[in-house]
Amino acid sequence: MGRTLYLECNSGISGDMTVGALLDLGADKQYLSEVLSTINAEGFKIAYSRVKRAGLDCMDFDVILDDEHDGHDHDMEYLYGHLHEEHHEHEHHREHHHEHRGMKEINQIIDSAALTDRAREIAKRIINVLAEAESKAHGVPVEQVHFHEVGAIDSIVDIISIAVCMDNLDITDVIVPKLYEGQGTVRCQHGILPVPVPAVTNIVSKYKIGLEILDINGELVTPTGAATVAALRTSDTLPKEFVIEKVGMGSGKRDYGLAGFLRAMIIK
Repeated sequence: MGRTLYLECNSGISGDMTVGALLDLGADKQYLSEVLSTINAEGFKIAYSRVKRAGLDCMDFDVILDDEHDGHDHDMEYLYGHLHEEHHEHEHHREHHHEHRGMKEINQIIDSAALTDRAREIAKRIINVLAEAESKAHGVPVEQVHFHEVGAIDSIVDIISIAVCMDNLDITDVIVPKLYEGQGTVRCQHGILPVPVPAVTNIVSKYKIGLEILDINGELVTPTGAATVAALRTSDTLPKEFVIEKVGMGSGKRDYGLAGFLRAMIIK
């Protein structure tokens, strides 16, 4: 019998926050590193560290891309730097050789990794939610969706890591009552977007995920975070009474004045 995970998203949710929380719950870090080493993609390395958020000890999971060591996440680049027929001014000095990966290539990367069948299915489920959201946002068929390379490899590694950790922890049920999101606008490659960003609104609308908008200027829920909830959530209601077996704290990268962590709990 599998275990039940409760995700408390008071400071939002992103891919790296989720991986950090699952590792803090006890997912095997060495096993994860071994799996990630089998991914048929280059240009990244993984860093694990303990950090303080609001004075609390958290696990930080960081996908460090070549020539970039700033520890920021790439969800916005992943989502909005994507259409292969478009050409943009280069924000990073190495973007001139970036390629774009479509769903076929991304699925090949997932298939190339040494994943269990269950972990592979989880990873593809999350990726498919993201692709559907982008397809709707930009008015293109899913099979024509292309992902910007920088964001894509960051997101792919996050998603594969989430899948590996979920499988490793034998989590079969996931409770997420609602998501807490900021407001205002964020700047991306194609201009200024409202918060929640279009991919997130598409996901929460399709999968009926409750949102509470906080008095915070900034994006708390990333597309990868929203897609993870949509793909994995089995309930939006906590039992009236439960026992917390273990707590995991996953650190975020953005500082909006909130605690900046995702708290995950194994309950029964």
